[in-house]
Amino acid sequence: MKKNSFITLGQLAAAVPAGALATLSFAPYNYWFLAPVSLFCFFYLLQHQSIKRSALIGFLWGLGLFGTGISWVHVSIDTFGGMPKLASLFLMSMLISYLSLFTAAFGALFNRFNRGRPFHQLLLSGPVIWLLLDWFRGWFLTGFPWLWMGYSQIDSPLSGIAPILGVEGITLALVLISGSLVAAWCDRNWKPLLIPLLILSFSSLANSIQWVVPAPEKSVDVALIQGNVPQELKWLPSQRWPTLMKYTDLTRENWDADLIIWPEAAIPALETQVPTFLQNLDSAARNNGSTVITGVLDQKDNGEYFNNILTLGMNTDGPYQYENATRYSKHHLLPFGEFVPFGDLLRPLAPLFNLPMSSFSRGGFIQPNLEASGYSLAPALCYEIAFSEQVRQNVGIDTELLLTLSNDAWFGTSIGPFQHMEIAQMRSLELGKPLLRATNNGVTGVVDHRGQITKQLPQFETAVLRATVVPTEGLTPYTSLGSWPLYIYILWSLTLSMILIKRRAGHFRDHRPQEIE
Repeated sequence: MKKNSFITLGQLAAAVPAGALATLSFAPYNYWFLAPVSLFCFFYLLQHQSIKRSALIGFLWGLGLFGTGISWVHVSIDTFGGMPKLASLFLMSMLISYLSLFTAAFGALFNRFNRGRPFHQLLLSGPVIWLLLDWFRGWFLTGFPWLWMGYSQIDSPLSGIAPILGVEGITLALVLISGSLVAAWCDRNWKPLLIPLLILSFSSLANSIQWVVPAPEKSVDVALIQGNVPQELKWLPSQRWPTLMKYTDLTRENWDADLIIWPEAAIPALETQVPTFLQNLDSAARNNGSTVITGVLDQKDNGEYFNNILTLGMNTDGPYQYENATRYSKHHLLPFGEFVPFGDLLRPLAPLFNLPMSSFSRGGFIQPNLEASGYSLAPALCYEIAFSEQVRQNVGIDTELLLTLSNDAWFGTSIGPFQHMEIAQMRSLELGKPLLRATNNGVTGVVDHRGQITKQLPQFETAVLRATVVPTEGLTPYTSLGSWPLYIYILWSLTLSMILIKRRAGHFRDHRPQEIE
């Protein structure tokens, strides 16, 4: 076998572990420095490759990242989905391959538009391509923005970028840093190293700025209830009242809290099926000067199902009445869990795969904040905390706290719940607001406005987390501007690339050999 063949096989073989390395930069491992290492290896492997080989390297790198990073999805499909093992493995391989197509597309585009122009590859159009593909992955088929590289940097020196440019801005910084290191290494030129220095200096300066102001005089006493109800028992009719009594007993011991928060769908029944229970809980909360916030499913008269958050007690609605209660309805539904993409085509296959097909309806993209005990909370249910733009647009000048309810029992003892919590931390850091996260069996916790967990409960325990939380006043630049600075960067980068390409083309035209007449 030729030497070049050995080099090619070695490059392809290195792509998978290089991608898997990035998983260790996310929670629960938190080796944030491995993210730029993984990207450095990826960009280095793409150097001097054909378009097809670049696509293959990108696909293999994606297999390493997503094959290890979203392995937790298989727990819900296999354990709770009731699917045959072979079918569940097939679906997981399809999901991982689908996500790897995005990194394959990056590899192909990376060399398609920039061959022979390493500066463009690594510092101009390369980062732009990465951002655009991330955005597309976060939108297509309702989006799956999991494992955006910026999430891995919640504890790194780059975290100061989040309140200005969001998680996408951190991703951009990672790509620029890794690309400049590759450029310096390959060209034996120290000048690209100025870019990491500038980015780190910018982030350090941003970290020293207090974008929002804590308001200790508005401190709120919260109690987050972690019921730890086994998922396989939760919806059994015989377990309805034992579950409700469990949450009621835990709540009764914490009536002195301003906010008592139950997890997503903590009530194992439709709202219309337990009106007396809700009225009694509302009355008890009012008598104790507290507010209970809970997740509950609802079905309207037209048959539509909604995944809701309901407030009871000291809210602005008055005594609980189903017709007048204010609810938050989940907008970003979980594919296959809460709705079926291309349902008309896939539903006939459900009996074959024994898939539990759901059909929830969406709430509005922007909804009013929840008012509870005099506080304004911007809510997000479970999966939708991963959608930064939606959460951002639901935060206003009067918003004091972020709230997210979840049930990660679907993912067992996997790494999924820790990644989910890390994503929630990023929302706090971006928006400068403390976050309250109540879950069925973990990770339940409180996050401060700098994205740091201040208190959390152990997983798989029935417990109550008590904490005093300090709201903040003011808005971060990211809250006000969103991704507009990144759009401007993309426009600038593409414009500069076009100018350099034209200059290069003119240079070759001026210096080509003259024809002999």
